[in-house]
Amino acid sequence: MALAALLAGALVLLAGCGSLPTDVQRPVSRALADPAGTPLAQLTAQRRPAGVAALQSGLALIDTADGAYASRLALTQSATRTLDLQYYAIHADTSTRELLRAVRQAAARGVRVRILLDDFHATGDDAQVMRMAFVPGIEMRMFNPVPGGRGSGLLRTLSGLRDFRRTQHRMHNKLFIADNAWGITGGRNLGEAYFGQGEDSNFIDMDILAAGPVVRQMSASFDQYWNSPLAYPVESLVSRDELLALREAARAANGNGNGGAQATAAAGQAPPQPAQAPRPPPDLPPAMDLRALPLTWAPAVVLSDRPAKLTAETDAEGAREDLVIEGVLQLLERARRDVLVVSPYFVPGEQMMGVFRRLTERGVRVRVLTNSLASNDAPLAHVGYARYRQRLLALGVELYEMHALQRGMARTMVGSSGGGSRASLHAKLLVVDGRLVAVGSMNLDLRSQLQNSEVTLLIRSRPLAGEATTIVERTLAEDAWRVEATPQGGLHWHAPPGADFGDADGEPDASLGLQLLIQLLGPLAPDEML
Repeated sequence: MALAALLAGALVLLAGCGSLPTDVQRPVSRALADPAGTPLAQLTAQRRPAGVAALQSGLALIDTADGAYASRLALTQSATRTLDLQYYAIHADTSTRELLRAVRQAAARGVRVRILLDDFHATGDDAQVMRMAFVPGIEMRMFNPVPGGRGSGLLRTLSGLRDFRRTQHRMHNKLFIADNAWGITGGRNLGEAYFGQGEDSNFIDMDILAAGPVVRQMSASFDQYWNSPLAYPVESLVSRDELLALREAARAANGNGNGGAQATAAAGQAPPQPAQAPRPPPDLPPAMDLRALPLTWAPAVVLSDRPAKLTAETDAEGAREDLVIEGVLQLLERARRDVLVVSPYFVPGEQMMGVFRRLTERGVRVRVLTNSLASNDAPLAHVGYARYRQRLLALGVELYEMHALQRGMARTMVGSSGGGSRASLHAKLLVVDGRLVAVGSMNLDLRSQLQNSEVTLLIRSRPLAGEATTIVERTLAEDAWRVEATPQGGLHWHAPPGADFGDADGEPDASLGLQLLIQLLGPLAPDEML
């Protein structure tokens, strides 16, 4: 009887969770057709060395949290015509407030702003980011919306059960493009933990900044998603009054009137001030000087999944939609000497396992850096990875797992400007034969391959490949365990020589409760859902 009552209650809840609007108006718009006259395009021309081919782009790895924030702020402040932002998540916090305040200032000076955000995390305080849609000069669309109220993530999860397959497919792309002339892609969402400001922990991440022809490809990918039937204008989903009511409800729930502070910050809006607006917090860096940023000039191409990947495996012509992971696997297959993989969530599946087997059989060295159970911000993803560890080691793949505390290279990449001491790997990076580099939003897991859409930048450059390899190898030498199989059929975690942390014979630094949870849930979860 109790179970029947619970099921009945769930059905009532789902019945009241709402549905998506129909007959939605989506005016088509596209990236700036000719950026040549913009200051950013002129800067690209000025920075291009003599003799560099016109089809090559200027590129810079952004491997620190301060650099990630400063580069995005610089593009925002330098834009004169357009700003296009595409993200899986934008969090309501101080870093976001300052960055979105700069975006609002850009709109105020006449820059056309388009913001495309995946809808999955737009609940609670984070829903207030959607108020950007009601700022003059800014358009905002939500990708693949989840029906139902935004005050409770639980209710939206229950609502999503009605269309579980669709709501599991998420837009994981990350792009930040100014004037169709300069752009950034990589692993970072927008939020404090990505900019070294998290109170408890921060993400170790990497971006690539590009100037020149490849940015046109980044914008073409953005336009595909912006003009997709899966992109819903915010105004068709929620009104400004509803968002304000949600903010007031949060304030009332906190009881002291401060509950909406982050919500207000999320839209880049400060409370009314009698004097000038507050200055940015002192630990946020100023805008990067793009004129002085070292650039490497090289051929580059964008790999981008198509929006239809979220609804079908093939389009009308039978073309595959999962272009990113398929492209990455083809790149791996061509390796001759060595492969270096950085993937925070690493669930290879049988197709990738076949690729690794063929690589190691012909003598290619394969190294993989991923999260340890203790450093993983999504412990269930560790379940899928753990299933493949012994098989990967048997193939000869070298496995490294990240330490959960900031130290060595991890501290440098996160930035010690006031954030928490814990670190979680979030960078997505691939280096092949010391000459090809891929940086983007993709993980080497089945969720990226089958469930989410992704984007990555593929570059042919020995200098950039060497720079990326140096960063990763320093991390391996200072911040990661090497995992090895024992003769008894178990695993041993070797700490780097001279490290201030030791070896382990079980999931290092993970609590007993977390280890038990993983063991209990492991057999129940399919790889593609992790």
